[in-house]
Amino acid sequence: MTDVTIDQLTDWLRRFQVLVTEHQTELTELDSVIGDADHGANMTRGMNAVAAKLDSEEFESVAELFKAVGMTLVTSVGGASGPLYGTFFLRFGMNAGAVTTLDAAGTAASLRAGLGGIVARGKAEQGDKTMFDAMSPAIDAWDAAVAAGESAAQASAAALAAAEVGRDATIPLVARKGRASYLGDRSAGHLDPGAASTTLLFRALSDALGE
Repeated sequence: MTDVTIDQLTDWLRRFQVLVTEHQTELTELDSVIGDADHGANMTRGMNAVAAKLDSEEFESVAELFKAVGMTLVTSVGGASGPLYGTFFLRFGMNAGAVTTLDAAGTAASLRAGLGGIVARGKAEQGDKTMFDAMSPAIDAWDAAVAAGESAAQASAAALAAAEVGRDATIPLVARKGRASYLGDRSAGHLDPGAASTTLLFRALSDALGE
Protein backbone atom coordinates (compact mmCIF):
# COMPACT_ATOMS: atom_id res chain seq x y z
CA MET A 1 0.00 0.00 0.00
CA THR A 2 1.12 3.53 -0.75
CA ASP A 3 2.67 5.41 2.15
CA VAL A 4 1.61 8.88 3.21
CA THR A 5 4.34 11.31 2.20
CA ILE A 6 5.47 14.52 3.84
CA ASP A 7 4.21 16.35 0.74
CA GLN A 8 0.74 14.90 1.28
CA LEU A 9 0.84 15.88 4.94
CA THR A 10 1.82 19.41 3.95
CA ASP A 11 -1.05 19.41 1.46
CA TRP A 12 -3.35 18.30 4.32
CA LEU A 13 -2.38 21.39 6.30
CA ARG A 14 -2.86 23.69 3.33
CA ARG A 15 -6.26 22.20 2.58
CA PHE A 16 -7.26 22.62 6.21
CA GLN A 17 -6.29 26.28 6.03
CA VAL A 18 -8.50 26.74 2.97
CA LEU A 19 -11.47 24.96 4.55
CA VAL A 20 -11.17 26.87 7.82
CA THR A 21 -11.10 30.13 5.89
CA GLU A 22 -14.09 29.12 3.77
CA HIS A 23 -16.07 28.12 6.88
CA GLN A 24 -14.88 30.93 9.14
CA THR A 25 -18.30 32.60 9.37
CA GLU A 26 -20.06 29.30 10.03
CA LEU A 27 -17.61 28.35 12.78
CA THR A 28 -17.96 31.75 14.41
CA GLU A 29 -21.75 31.59 14.25
CA LEU A 30 -21.72 28.17 15.92
CA ASP A 31 -19.41 29.54 18.60
CA SER A 32 -21.53 32.65 19.10
CA VAL A 33 -24.38 30.50 20.38
CA ILE A 34 -22.47 28.45 22.97
CA GLY A 35 -19.01 30.01 23.19
CA ASP A 36 -17.00 33.21 22.74
CA ALA A 37 -17.88 33.80 19.07
CA ASP A 38 -14.22 33.62 18.08
CA HIS A 39 -13.58 30.04 16.92
CA GLY A 40 -13.74 30.82 13.21
CA ALA A 41 -11.57 33.91 13.49
CA ASN A 42 -9.05 32.21 15.76
CA MET A 43 -8.73 29.13 13.56
CA THR A 44 -8.39 31.23 10.42
CA ARG A 45 -5.69 33.39 11.98
CA GLY A 46 -3.83 30.34 13.20
CA MET A 47 -3.98 28.42 9.95
CA ASN A 48 -3.01 31.51 7.97
CA ALA A 49 0.08 31.69 10.17
CA VAL A 50 0.70 27.99 9.48
CA ALA A 51 0.39 28.55 5.73
CA ALA A 52 2.91 31.40 5.95
CA LYS A 53 5.27 29.09 7.82
CA LEU A 54 4.88 26.43 5.14
CA ASP A 55 5.64 29.01 2.46
CA SER A 56 8.78 30.28 4.16
CA GLU A 57 10.50 27.12 5.39
CA GLU A 58 11.57 23.68 4.21
CA PHE A 59 11.06 20.69 6.50
CA GLU A 60 13.21 17.60 6.45
CA SER A 61 10.94 15.30 8.44
CA VAL A 62 7.37 14.83 9.61
CA ALA A 63 8.47 15.59 13.16
CA GLU A 64 10.05 18.87 12.10
CA LEU A 65 7.00 19.87 10.04
CA PHE A 66 4.47 19.27 12.79
CA LYS A 67 6.62 20.79 15.51
CA ALA A 68 6.65 24.02 13.51
CA VAL A 69 2.91 23.82 12.86
CA GLY A 70 2.07 23.04 16.47
CA MET A 71 4.20 25.81 17.89
CA THR A 72 2.78 28.29 15.39
CA LEU A 73 -0.76 27.51 16.52
CA VAL A 74 0.08 27.58 20.22
CA THR A 75 1.71 30.99 19.89
CA SER A 76 -0.64 32.67 17.40
CA VAL A 77 -4.16 31.57 18.37
CA GLY A 78 -6.13 32.75 21.35
CA GLY A 79 -8.77 30.85 23.25
CA ALA A 80 -8.76 27.09 23.60
CA SER A 81 -8.38 26.20 19.94
CA GLY A 82 -4.73 27.23 19.57
CA PRO A 83 -3.39 25.15 22.45
CA LEU A 84 -5.62 22.18 21.60
CA TYR A 85 -4.88 22.02 17.88
CA GLY A 86 -1.27 22.98 18.53
CA THR A 87 -0.87 20.13 20.98
CA PHE A 88 -2.54 17.75 18.54
CA PHE A 89 -0.02 18.57 15.81
CA LEU A 90 2.95 18.57 18.19
CA ARG A 91 2.08 15.08 19.45
CA PHE A 92 1.40 13.89 15.90
CA GLY A 93 4.90 14.92 14.87
CA MET A 94 6.57 13.54 17.98
CA ASN A 95 4.99 10.15 17.39
CA ALA A 96 5.85 10.12 13.69
CA GLY A 97 9.51 10.98 14.29
CA ALA A 98 12.29 11.86 11.87
CA VAL A 99 10.72 10.21 8.82
CA THR A 100 9.43 11.49 5.50
CA THR A 101 6.69 8.89 5.00
CA LEU A 102 4.15 7.08 7.17
CA ASP A 103 2.21 3.95 6.38
CA ALA A 104 -1.50 3.76 7.18
CA ALA A 105 -0.87 2.25 10.61
CA GLY A 106 1.81 4.80 11.43
CA THR A 107 -0.51 7.62 10.44
CA ALA A 108 -3.19 6.14 12.69
CA ALA A 109 -0.75 5.96 15.59
CA SER A 110 0.26 9.59 15.09
CA LEU A 111 -3.36 10.71 14.93
CA ARG A 112 -4.08 8.86 18.16
CA ALA A 113 -1.03 10.43 19.79
CA GLY A 114 -2.44 13.81 18.78
CA LEU A 115 -5.78 12.92 20.33
CA GLY A 116 -3.93 11.89 23.47
CA GLY A 117 -2.41 15.35 23.62
CA ILE A 118 -5.85 16.95 23.37
CA VAL A 119 -7.15 14.74 26.18
CA ALA A 120 -4.15 15.54 28.35
CA ARG A 121 -4.70 19.27 27.86
CA GLY A 122 -8.49 19.47 27.84
CA LYS A 123 -9.51 16.37 29.84
CA ALA A 124 -12.38 15.75 27.41
CA GLU A 125 -14.27 12.48 27.04
CA GLN A 126 -16.87 11.18 24.61
CA GLY A 127 -20.14 12.98 25.15
CA ASP A 128 -18.66 16.18 26.61
CA LYS A 129 -19.69 18.12 23.46
CA THR A 130 -16.19 18.99 22.27
CA MET A 131 -13.86 18.28 19.36
CA PHE A 132 -13.21 14.88 20.99
CA ASP A 133 -16.68 13.74 19.90
CA ALA A 134 -15.66 14.04 16.24
CA MET A 135 -11.99 13.13 16.52
CA SER A 136 -12.15 9.97 18.62
CA PRO A 137 -14.63 8.08 16.40
CA ALA A 138 -12.72 9.25 13.33
CA ILE A 139 -9.50 7.69 14.60
CA ASP A 140 -11.36 4.54 15.69
CA ALA A 141 -12.69 4.25 12.13
CA TRP A 142 -9.18 4.74 10.75
CA ASP A 143 -7.88 1.96 12.99
CA ALA A 144 -10.68 -0.37 11.87
CA ALA A 145 -9.92 0.34 8.22
CA VAL A 146 -6.22 -0.40 8.74
CA ALA A 147 -7.09 -3.64 10.55
CA ALA A 148 -9.18 -4.60 7.54
CA GLY A 149 -6.19 -4.08 5.26
CA GLU A 150 -7.40 -0.86 3.66
CA SER A 151 -5.14 1.91 2.37
CA ALA A 152 -4.51 5.24 4.05
CA ALA A 153 -6.80 6.89 1.49
CA GLN A 154 -9.60 4.46 2.30
CA ALA A 155 -8.97 4.85 6.02
CA SER A 156 -9.14 8.63 5.71
CA ALA A 157 -12.51 8.41 3.96
CA ALA A 158 -13.83 6.18 6.74
CA ALA A 159 -12.45 8.59 9.33
CA LEU A 160 -14.18 11.53 7.67
CA ALA A 161 -17.52 9.73 7.65
CA ALA A 162 -17.16 8.89 11.34
CA ALA A 163 -16.16 12.46 12.18
CA GLU A 164 -19.29 13.76 10.47
CA VAL A 165 -21.47 11.41 12.51
CA GLY A 166 -19.65 12.38 15.71
CA ARG A 167 -19.99 16.08 14.89
CA ASP A 168 -23.73 15.84 14.33
CA ALA A 169 -24.13 13.77 17.49
CA THR A 170 -23.01 16.80 19.53
CA ILE A 171 -26.22 18.68 18.73
CA PRO A 172 -28.44 17.18 21.48
CA LEU A 173 -25.64 16.98 24.05
CA VAL A 174 -25.34 19.18 27.12
CA ALA A 175 -21.81 20.58 27.22
CA ARG A 176 -19.62 19.45 30.09
CA LYS A 177 -16.41 21.26 29.10
CA GLY A 178 -15.36 24.74 28.10
CA ARG A 179 -17.35 27.95 27.87
CA ALA A 180 -20.40 26.07 26.58
CA SER A 181 -20.68 24.18 29.87
CA TYR A 182 -21.63 27.46 31.59
CA LEU A 183 -24.93 27.36 29.70
CA GLY A 184 -25.99 24.03 31.18
CA ASP A 185 -29.08 22.63 29.47
CA ARG A 186 -29.22 25.63 27.13
CA SER A 187 -26.14 24.25 25.32
CA ALA A 188 -28.27 21.37 24.00
CA GLY A 189 -29.63 21.73 20.48
CA HIS A 190 -26.50 23.32 19.06
CA LEU A 191 -23.61 21.89 17.04
CA ASP A 192 -20.25 22.09 18.78
CA PRO A 193 -17.87 24.40 16.86
CA GLY A 194 -14.79 22.36 17.83
CA ALA A 195 -16.37 19.20 16.46
CA ALA A 196 -17.20 21.13 13.29
CA SER A 197 -13.62 22.31 12.75
CA THR A 198 -12.31 18.82 13.57
CA THR A 199 -14.49 17.42 10.81
CA LEU A 200 -12.92 19.95 8.44
CA LEU A 201 -9.52 18.62 9.57
CA PHE A 202 -10.48 15.11 8.51
CA ARG A 203 -12.09 16.33 5.28
CA ALA A 204 -8.81 18.02 4.41
CA LEU A 205 -6.89 14.84 5.18
CA SER A 206 -9.23 12.68 3.13
CA ASP A 207 -8.98 15.11 0.21
CA ALA A 208 -5.17 15.21 0.44
CA LEU A 209 -4.84 11.41 0.47
CA GLY A 210 -7.60 10.78 -2.04
CA GLU A 211 -6.08 12.86 -4.82
